[in-house]
Amino acid sequence: MADVPLDYRAIDDTIHGRVRLATMAYLSSAECADFGELRARTGVSDGNLSVHLRKLEDAGYVSIEKRFEGKKPVTTACMTDAGREAWIVYLDRMKAMLFGEDGG
Repeated sequence: MADVPLDYRAIDDTIHGRVRLATMAYLSSAECADFGELRARTGVSDGNLSVHLRKLEDAGYVSIEKRFEGKKPVTTACMTDAGREAWIVYLDRMKAMLFGEDGG
């Protein structure tokens, strides 16, 4: 399947969703970001972001840390090593589809 340049089935659906794609793109350079920062960068509601972060966490692509600073809850998302690897594979696959290159 991965040998066919335009085979859409090789695209990681977990990353390919618009909100998850934006989140992964941001975390690929920031590495970690708090919930408010991700919400501001993606422009989605708290509930929507929470659902997409959970999907990325379930896939092992991000780790979520919840803590309190004083009495204020703080949630931080960080891209994992598996997430970075999946992100690179995703980008290579998209590059192959868009430009007919092997991405390597």
